[in-house]
Amino acid sequence: MIRTAMTLALLAAPALAPMTAQAAPNTAAFSNFVYQGSDPSDAIKAGPGQYRNPVVQGFYPDPSITRVGKDYYLVNSTFAYFPGLPIHHSTDLVNWTQIGNAIDRPGMLDFKRLGLSRAVFAPAITHHDGLFYILNTCVDCGGNFLITAKDPKGPWSDPVWLPQVGGIDASLFFDDDGRGWIVNNEEPPGPAEYQGHRAIWIQEYDPKSQKTIGPRTVLLDKGVNPAAKPIWPEGPHILKKDGWYYLTAAEGGTAEGHSQVALRAKAVTGPYAPYEHNPILTQRGLPKDRPLPITSAGHADIVDTPDGKWWATFLAVRPYGDDLYNTGRETFLLPVEWKDGWPVILENGKTIPYVADAPKLPKTPASPTSGPFKAAETFAGPELPPGWMTMRIPTSRWWSVKGGTLNLEARKDKIGGHEQPSIWARRQQHMNATAQTTVRFTPKADGDKAGLVALQSDDFYWFVGLVRDGGKTLVRVEKRTGKGDPVDGVVVAEKPVSLKSGQPLNLKIEVKAGALDFAYGTALGTWETLKAGADGTSLSTKVAGGFVGTMLGVYAHGAEN
Repeated sequence: MIRTAMTLALLAAPALAPMTAQAAPNTAAFSNFVYQGSDPSDAIKAGPGQYRNPVVQGFYPDPSITRVGKDYYLVNSTFAYFPGLPIHHSTDLVNWTQIGNAIDRPGMLDFKRLGLSRAVFAPAITHHDGLFYILNTCVDCGGNFLITAKDPKGPWSDPVWLPQVGGIDASLFFDDDGRGWIVNNEEPPGPAEYQGHRAIWIQEYDPKSQKTIGPRTVLLDKGVNPAAKPIWPEGPHILKKDGWYYLTAAEGGTAEGHSQVALRAKAVTGPYAPYEHNPILTQRGLPKDRPLPITSAGHADIVDTPDGKWWATFLAVRPYGDDLYNTGRETFLLPVEWKDGWPVILENGKTIPYVADAPKLPKTPASPTSGPFKAAETFAGPELPPGWMTMRIPTSRWWSVKGGTLNLEARKDKIGGHEQPSIWARRQQHMNATAQTTVRFTPKADGDKAGLVALQSDDFYWFVGLVRDGGKTLVRVEKRTGKGDPVDGVVVAEKPVSLKSGQPLNLKIEVKAGALDFAYGTALGTWETLKAGADGTSLSTKVAGGFVGTMLGVYAHGAEN
């Protein structure tokens, strides 16, 4: 559930100034939210002792992993969604359960009115001397910060800001002598020579004072082959093995040119020499017409197992067309093979497998995060599951979860306005997916609406639900497919609907790769299609831009509240 601390923080917020009397907000009541999905790759069956990629499907990018004994903990980026930085647990690296969110209190960060692909980038998790650390960047909202926890479930500390660490993608390495070192992507030591020219820096970190100390040193300028003008060296991590320090980092941008490279040195501050057969992971250069492609692989983090094996988590995407994918960047897993003292995740020219031999580790009981599955949310309360998120950070408690119902106040804040609307949603985790729910809502004024949304950003979303327009109650499909469309969306299809007070309306969005179907019904199991075959490529990263994936959820808006 979203942590109790979040609720307490909202309840304990300072009292607002007295307001003029106004009508109580209208409320939309949602029940029986059901998500289910499958993929063409499900036809590739996993046998005994095998696992499926991706291990955590949907919008779970920039995976970072750490091991504590026999337990593994994974954290991912969430950008301007809240609660943020999901924490997953596993004992076998394959089956994962979300146990919390590191950013779960409104007072921890302020996302303002940032776009959904700003705010918290690329967290890095590590553990040292009984304490968990996450380093992270709040882009356009404070810079680099550190949070800590004794228990990865939380509570996590308030952010400790690191003003001397610029750029993005900071991570923390503790050496055998207990000294801490922060590596990060930042501006190059001299003037940038081309777009995407960046550098990887290192500086010592003192865990007692929680401050950086000593000089800053450049570990990697431009990339492993400077003559080729490589772009965006980022997501750096340091690990130590057999007396060598290994620096691994992404290179080539986070799209189809993405890759992972490795360097090593005898001292933590370098000099680092690159692996002659870099990259150690990429899918660039492979035939574009290959079946069921996986692309854009990189941003890896490497972890060992108690029996001396090594594995890497990394991000990649599964397109349904020419670089078209709506599910965002996902978390994949592959074994690491050490060759002549170098970590190799995947030899160049090889494709990432959908099915592979699993680690020989104790199996973790978990809710499914990979393969075909169905997830039914009954809204038993008192909070939502930890995988549900809202846009930006709420400053008041406008929702309640109890007795099988998620109640949303229909407030003035709206999708499209870079505000904090009444929306809760979960990730689209499959190429083919369905989300359905039941809503009870009486729109009272023109502009009132409540229903289902498929959301990529403020500028790219689809809506199906009840609306009030011209004094009439309608069931309507609306879309926004760019900044040129009105903030309130464009009407795609609509029909008058007559509902008694409190009468439920069933709503459904069906995703078929790049196509969307919208349906409604007044009786259980009976559906009427309102719009079929809508262009869902508007929810792809290629069209909408940014770093997030599609979210499917419930939304309410009140024109007068």
